[in-house]
Amino acid sequence: MLLSVENLTVRIGKVEPLSGLSFTLDRGEILGLVGESGSGKSLTAMAVTGLLPLIGGRISAGSVVFDGTDLAALPEARLRPYRGKRIALVTQNPMTALDPVQRVGDQVDIMARLHLGMDAKAARARTVDLLNRLRIPESRTVCDAYPHQLSGGMKQRIVIAMALAAEPDLIVADEPTTALDVTVQAQIIHILGELVRERGLALMLITHDMGVVAQVCDRVAVLYAGRLAETREAGPLFARPRHPYTRALIDCIPREGMAPGSLTGIPGLVPSVAQYPAGCRFHPRCLHADAACQQVPEARPQADGGSVSCHHPMEADHG
Repeated sequence: MLLSVENLTVRIGKVEPLSGLSFTLDRGEILGLVGESGSGKSLTAMAVTGLLPLIGGRISAGSVVFDGTDLAALPEARLRPYRGKRIALVTQNPMTALDPVQRVGDQVDIMARLHLGMDAKAARARTVDLLNRLRIPESRTVCDAYPHQLSGGMKQRIVIAMALAAEPDLIVADEPTTALDVTVQAQIIHILGELVRERGLALMLITHDMGVVAQVCDRVAVLYAGRLAETREAGPLFARPRHPYTRALIDCIPREGMAPGSLTGIPGLVPSVAQYPAGCRFHPRCLHADAACQQVPEARPQADGGSVSCHHPMEADHG
């Protein structure tokens, strides 16, 4: 197993925004980490990539075992060689991820020069090859452009090229298509999926778009208010969602032929970290909640794989 996260708990000051997260990810696999805004998806990415100190956070319990090494136990000096070379991050806004005063080719080149020890000529040849693989036309000309001269879709491809340049084993993609139009979103997701299959990468795809997850992910981890609600293979999860929150998210997906006004939402909002309710954190918004939900539910293993953390897991097939 390439990545194994066990009982991951994160603290920022006096609050605990993530509690007891456990999931795995292997090479050639795409894990979708889903949930509404405020569920803790980006914090999970920062915990895996060792970036929590940038926001005053720390891993207070649990482990992040990557290829046999617990990254949570490493000091910054020993963690640095993993970041960029073996674990790459694709940030959610390509508009701000690139240095506006450097040509984009130079920004991709530096990854191969820094992590692979290539000279300038070899690094540029690698950059051009990467841009070609990402279906960027006239890639040599694009290398000489500045970020403001490129479209949003082009910028996102450049950010992906930066992530791939050092030949990482794991890519953490945090909302990689948020700022893009629907057509470009589909292209970027398709490219990421192809790269995983062709190069044997592991991809953690963080998104709130369940439609994207259904298209490309092998397994899904559903996150709500800093806890995992459900983790299962994508097919069984969409066919038979067990957690009421998972079902509610799936019900928010538009479907062909839906009657006008029939699309539903989830009542209420994700609570802030300072106001997490006791017990199951979804129970104030759940139609199935009762007195038992005042207690924290344990993660129950499922016969078809994965687990669900709910006192009243759904039984019927999703129709």
